[in-house]
Formats: sequence, C-alpha cells, structure tokens
Amino acid sequence: MKKTENAVKAKKKINMPDTWLIVFIIIVVMALLSWVIPSGSFDYETIDVNGTSRNVAIAGTYHQIDKSEVTPTGFLGIFAALYQGCVSAADIIFVILTCAATFGVMVKTGAFHAGIGKVMQKVGNRDLILIPVLMLIFGLGGSVFGMLSEFYGFYPLIVGLMIALGYDAMTGFAVLALGEYIGFMAATLNPYTVAIAQSISGVPLYSGLTFHVICFVVLMTISAAYVIRYGLRVRKQPELSVVYGDSCTHSFDRSQLDQYTFNWRHGLILIDVLVTLVVLMVGLIKLGWGYKELCGLFIIMSAVAALIAGWTPNKYCAELLVGAKGVLWGCILTGLAKGIVVIMDSAKIMDTIIYALSNLLQNAPSAISAQLMLIVQTIINFFIPSGSGQAAVTMPIMAPLADALGVSRQVACLAYQFGDGLSNLLWPTAGIVIICGLGDVRYDRWLKWFGKLFLILLVAQMILIEIAVLTGF
Repeated sequence: MKKTENAVKAKKKINMPDTWLIVFIIIVVMALLSWVIPSGSFDYETIDVNGTSRNVAIAGTYHQIDKSEVTPTGFLGIFAALYQGCVSAADIIFVILTCAATFGVMVKTGAFHAGIGKVMQKVGNRDLILIPVLMLIFGLGGSVFGMLSEFYGFYPLIVGLMIALGYDAMTGFAVLALGEYIGFMAATLNPYTVAIAQSISGVPLYSGLTFHVICFVVLMTISAAYVIRYGLRVRKQPELSVVYGDSCTHSFDRSQLDQYTFNWRHGLILIDVLVTLVVLMVGLIKLGWGYKELCGLFIIMSAVAALIAGWTPNKYCAELLVGAKGVLWGCILTGLAKGIVVIMDSAKIMDTIIYALSNLLQNAPSAISAQLMLIVQTIINFFIPSGSGQAAVTMPIMAPLADALGVSRQVACLAYQFGDGLSNLLWPTAGIVIICGLGDVRYDRWLKWFGKLFLILLVAQMILIEIAVLTGF
C-alpha cells in the first residue's frame, strides 16, 4: 500500500516545464543553429495563382549566402527575440487581448449564463450530440472555405458552454480547435491550401474531390471520437481532467446558471453577439477584412452589451481590464514563438533547411517516399507556419521531385496538405499558441492532451496516403 502511495506521489512530482520555458529553449537552440546551419535562399518569382500574386520558389535555384551578409543570433539577441517577436506578432497579440477583454465583458453581463441555461433546458440529457455536431460545422468551414481566424470569436463561447455542460475547458477548446484545424487539414475546396498547391503543381484545380471527402470523414470521425471519449471521462471523474485545478477566464458551472433568469436584456445582448459574429464572418469572407476590423467589431459589441446591461462607463473599463489580464501569458507566449521565426529569417536558414530536407527525399525508397513527403512537410511547417506560404515555397520543389520518385503530383499535394494542417496544432510557431490564448488553455496542457491524438492522426494520414498511392490517386 505504501509503495503505491509513494509511486503516486512520485508521479505527481513529475511536471512538464512551463510553456514559456519550452519555447525559450527552442529559441536558444535556433539561435545556436543560426551559426551552424549554412545561410542560403532560393530565387523567387511572382506568379498569378488563382487571381492572387504570390512569391514562389524556383526549383534548382538554391544558393548559399555568406554569414557576413546575414545576422545570426548572439547572446543578447536571444533575449531581444522576445521584443522582436512581440513587435512582429503585435496584431495577433492585440486580437487575443481584445477577444479576452470583450468576451469577459459579455460573460459578466450574465447573458451567457442565462442563454446557456436556456439551451440546457432544451437539450436536456442529449448534450453529448453537441460535440460531433459543432466539430462538423467548424470542420466544414475549415475544409470548404479555409476558415480559421473567422472562428476566433467562438472560443470563449464554446469553452464556456462545455464547462457549463459538465465537461472541462479542454473539451470545449478541442471541439473548436480540432474542428476547424482538422477540417482545414482534410481540405476539400480550401482555397488557401488545395487550390494553391494544385495550381502550382500543375494539377487540375479541385481534382480528386471524392478522395478528399473520404479523408475528411475519416480524420474528423477519429477526432470527434477522441473528444467524446475524453469528455465522458472527465464529466464522470473531473479530477482526470488535464486542466484540473487550472483557472479559466471563460468558466462557469451549472450552479451559477441557476442564479440567472433569462430576461429582455440578456436576449438583446445575445442578439448583439450573433449580429457581430455574422457581420464579422461576412466581412472576412466577402470584404477582405482582417484583424483590425475584428478587434473594432468586438469592442463595439462589448460596449453595446454594457449599455444594454445598464453599466456605468467605469464598470465597463474595469471589466475590460480584468478580461485582458487573464490572457497576458498567452500574449507573451505568442511573442516568444514569433521570435523563433524572427531568428530564422535574420540568419536566412529557412530555405537551407527546406533544401536539405528535399535532398533527403531524392534518395528515399519509392515504397515509402510518399509517407516521407508527409513527414518532411510536417517538419517544414515548423519553419513556415502558413498554409499558402508553405505551398509557395515547397510545391515548386516537391512537384517535380514527386515525378522523379514515381509518386503522382496529386499525392504530393495531399502530403503537403496533411503535413501543413495537422502540425498547426503542434508547433509553437503555428496557430495553436494563438488559439490557446483565446481559449485560455495552457499550451503545455494542450500538448499533454493532444500528443497521443497527434500520433493516431499521423498514422491515419500515412494509411490514407498509401491508399492514394495504391489506387493511383
């Protein structure tokens, strides 16, 4: 019995390093590599890709650059990378602050409590169905339209909803994060990945749609099943939650819902939220809006909600500040992560890494070359955390390489799509640190939760790619 207790105590003492430490260690390693890895670059040309001008790498033009012409990172530069990263990610940081502050105001009005209480009355014991339904909705947005930032405003809502339904913050966060990013990865008509990769590779636009749909169904089903299994477990035993004991800005429990009776003020505030999100999505999709319009809309939304609730201006300002304070760690983390990219850009080592990885593929056995393409694209996404950017740099190289390896260009596009999409939920240089800030879920907690699912989905991707090769996709 004592041995068991000691084992439990020993297990509790083993903690993952703080997220900031993890990212800072990566910065130090990258700074050292900036001196070791040869600097170099491809030549680039501007071409029209489906009506948009993009800088695309020219295959066979890689050349080294002397270290005297670039800026490797020294000791002081390691710490200065935080400043440079925060400056570079200023727009994202302000989005996180704005979302947290404004939705903090919305929660304090009591409208979410009253509204979720109403939903629970309607749903009853059938709330489990919300997990796959919501994931499918967000997944279709990512798969068909390439929607990611368009869903930023939903993180406080979905996280709060799932906590109120008896799950935890990770369940709510995963519903939206996996929904949109797995959809983005298993893209069918995504204009930012499928369209660009196929156009650059000389593959007919939106060809292979049936197989893309199959991939979407398979990968989304695996993800939804994983979330449902975890959600049921933590609702039965809350202490098994990976975020057990962590505070969350968006959390409230069922007992709080009983304190609110739905009234006309709550109804108007919820209409205010709905109108704002609809206008935002239309603006982002149709009018080319960006982060500045998103932030402006959310500030207007919260100010209108405060007026409806009958707050004084001082109370409104105080609640904005309280909401912003809760995600300060996420903002700093975003700046730290951006510092990694700043170091690579300053030393001009990004193209060298891509060139080296592509050379490794040239000698790969044909039987596993497609799977190795997936691994290479997954690694490259750490250095180029942009779907369209990664396609512009890698596909001019990978498409002719696929011909030499006996793999179809369609499969090469699929390997890029899978490698870019899934690792967005893993690498600290990608979008995951942004949405962790929006959902007020710690990045290290996410890694602990997502690690096993990442490996499951990676194996599933490899199997799907092998099926694609065998069927002549």
